[in-house]
Amino acid sequence: MNDIRAAIIEDELPAARLLNSLLAQLRPNWIISVLPGNIEEATAWFKQHPHPDILFLDIHLNDGDSFQLIEQANPSCMIIFTTAYDEYALKAFSVNSIDYLLKPIHRERLEEAILKFEKISTPLHAAHLQQNQQIHELILQLSQPGKTYRTRFLISGGNKFFTLQVEDIAYFYSENKITFAVTKQNKEHMIDLCLDKLTEQLDPNLFFRTNRQTIININAIQRIEPYFQNKITVHTHPPFKEHIVISREKANEFKKWLNY
Repeated sequence: MNDIRAAIIEDELPAARLLNSLLAQLRPNWIISVLPGNIEEATAWFKQHPHPDILFLDIHLNDGDSFQLIEQANPSCMIIFTTAYDEYALKAFSVNSIDYLLKPIHRERLEEAILKFEKISTPLHAAHLQQNQQIHELILQLSQPGKTYRTRFLISGGNKFFTLQVEDIAYFYSENKITFAVTKQNKEHMIDLCLDKLTEQLDPNLFFRTNRQTIININAIQRIEPYFQNKITVHTHPPFKEHIVISREKANEFKKWLNY
């Protein structure tokens, strides 16, 4: 396909740059635009420019979810999602014109999604209408309390990849804007997600956001102790290198969570 116009909407600039680079390698003849990663600015772009043929769209944007963007911008193009959600949460929606790419995005998987787009024979407008309904169902599925939560992470280790099961993680912590997962065996792994996004994806019955720096697994808690000014300290196994302190404002919420 020649003269294909593609657009990328990602809420994280490094992810947008990586996808842009991979697309340029796989389809050097495509015209690629990287759009702002928020609903307001991206919607304004769609109102002022011809719509692309294909849109690579992050499910969660800086100021809302992708369906809000779709409702406001009404893009007349095919959409491929980029997401950090576990694939089983999305498997049922990878039909017809919809596809999705799990982060970190790999060249081979991106090529499959592109080929799927290129093989579509349905007129784009008709496919777009059918796709919108499926997108709506997708966003609702992910936003409902009964949604499927993340069960594993893909971890890069040297020249190979391996999966890290969520149930094996004692806690997550953030340091210098880098997120780490610490296993029950006290092994650390870098995670390509901030704590805010992890909070959305982890089962709230098992994980609690204790403060800005840490998220803990209920099964990793050894004991809790009172702290000054009605705060709480949490001791975990393996132990965190600093005190895990829960503020007075969150202390009652934490106690209710433990007693659920």
